Amino acid sequence: MSTVENQLDELKAEIVSEVPDDISISDVQYEGPELVVYTRDPKKFAQNGDLIRQLASQLRKRITVRPDPDVLSVPDTAREQIMDVTPEEAGITDLDFHADTGEVVVEAEKPGMVIGRHGSTLREITQLVGWTPEVVRTPPIESSTVSNVRNFLKQERDERRDILERIGRQIHREEMSDDEWVRITTLGCCREVGRASFILSTPETRILVDCGDKPGAEDEVPYLQVPEALGSGANSLDAVVLTHAHLDHSALIPLLFKYGYDGPIYCTEPTRDLMGLLTLDYLDVAAKEGRAPPYESEMVREAIKHCIPLEYGDVTDISPDIKLTLHNAGHILGSSISHFHVGDGLYNVAFSGDIHYEDTRLFNGAVNEFPRVETLVLESTYGGRNDYQTDQEDSERRLKDVIQETHDEGGKILIPAFAVGRSQEMMLVIEEAMRSGDVPEMPVHLDGMIWEATAIHTTYPEYLRDDLRDRIFHDDENPFLADQFNHIDGGEEERQEVADGDPAIILSTSGMVTGGPIMSWLEHLGPDPDTTLTFVGYQAQGTLGRRIQKGQDKVPLGNSRGRGRSDSLTLNCDVETVDGFSGHADRQGLENFVKTMNPRPEKVLCVHGDEQSTQDLSSALYHEFNMRTFAPKNLETFRFL
Repeated sequence: MSTVENQLDELKAEIVSEVPDDISISDVQYEGPELVVYTRDPKKFAQNGDLIRQLASQLRKRITVRPDPDVLSVPDTAREQIMDVTPEEAGITDLDFHADTGEVVVEAEKPGMVIGRHGSTLREITQLVGWTPEVVRTPPIESSTVSNVRNFLKQERDERRDILERIGRQIHREEMSDDEWVRITTLGCCREVGRASFILSTPETRILVDCGDKPGAEDEVPYLQVPEALGSGANSLDAVVLTHAHLDHSALIPLLFKYGYDGPIYCTEPTRDLMGLLTLDYLDVAAKEGRAPPYESEMVREAIKHCIPLEYGDVTDISPDIKLTLHNAGHILGSSISHFHVGDGLYNVAFSGDIHYEDTRLFNGAVNEFPRVETLVLESTYGGRNDYQTDQEDSERRLKDVIQETHDEGGKILIPAFAVGRSQEMMLVIEEAMRSGDVPEMPVHLDGMIWEATAIHTTYPEYLRDDLRDRIFHDDENPFLADQFNHIDGGEEERQEVADGDPAIILSTSGMVTGGPIMSWLEHLGPDPDTTLTFVGYQAQGTLGRRIQKGQDKVPLGNSRGRGRSDSLTLNCDVETVDGFSGHADRQGLENFVKTMNPRPEKVLCVHGDEQSTQDLSSALYHEFNMRTFAPKNLETFRFL
């Protein structure tokens, strides 16, 4: 009998000894990081509300209780009983029964009312019908991405269950080595912005953290083929952890499955959905620009199928010697700081991903309270000694001035924006400015994936700033549903109508002017001296956005119109940069993030910034806090212990 089978037998025996005699335990299995307990007495389990919590604490496992299929009530009967016991205001829109696992997926407009105080309504549902309820939110704005992901995972339930069982056995396998060390190898984003990728390894485990592209440099990808990474095969990886969905962190995650990877991807639920949205668009843009895509759309579906969503704060076993906890990073929807606890108190490493330390209109600021962190891998996008962003109030005031001045001249305000994060921040600022009369009311046109990304934001309000989350719960206060917002879905014809029309604001992807609908808007509005092209986000080196920001007035059109690269236009529009809306912490925010950590890390690796920024931040942290700091190059390996 295998070690895992012995473990499961021992766990089953321990659970049987702890539960009341009238509760039967028929089976115990691993599914991913969770221990699934099957019982013929789900109603009695539900009557004892603390029993699962007590077992989880005692066994130090995440536990899910499922009923044996043959003790379930008939779905039609269960449907009526669930509707009876759930408040009508919960707005249940769908009930989907899965007899193989004994779960019923309850989709509702207000999931909290289905859950009840401390899970009381969920327990009542199980007591009545035996089924284990799983609650998901009905998006206030219809999202094809959320719908497609949910339907796909529903279709793939059987295969996904097999995947999870296999992963569970891998996680809980016997440790084979007596050695103790921790290493980090840098595969990208060192002394550069983009292609974020790292390997965290121990004698037992190899974990890939992020796998992104480099904006404006399609040929520069992470160094995946080195022995530390995929050089000995993609399945030498135990797990992939994705901090957030921006393409410079996520674009090449599906490529791993093309190389043969078949393991888990740990991330938050909104990160999973946004990764699907952005990587499919990444393939679409490559095809339109005549570039060979690095992988097929089928690989995106494989990545989604292998995602194991985690909530902030959940401590999760991901290998025999590593526990992972995700914490809010304050950067974009679902973005996380990934904290790894290695061994039995041996060592702790945190990867910041991208962070914003202060609260924004969209998100609470990044979490920096951890039980222990010996080494911090810290982004340095704005780590240069002069990288101090404008105060948010001043930034909003400046943006309002740009809008007012351009409106008064009868022009358009064209804002290149990332679909995820920056666009929603802009929407909130503009909606409030118009509602309060600070700027004239005018149409706000959303082009590219912005509307779909916004719909995903409204699906997961629990990841948003507290007061914004509360507003979204009430349709009449949901700022994203304001009348000014118009989704551009009529292509070139609609863009031409907007360009010929009255003053308006246009938010358009791509945020760094590297392709997408912003190229069409530049053709329509760039020659117009009454237009103001307004940058509100970081423009990486090598991107057209950075060149325009620095004064270039010739814009190539070959990629946007399918013509030769000699085609170009001259920009006559005003070009403005309004700092302060970045999803990244500035120099002061990065220093404060480290300063207020308790305890502070012993070592900091400054990454994800250009060479000067990483070196400046590394030097400053060393001098201010007397800690060991590094500004590594790509392909360096650091050994700890």
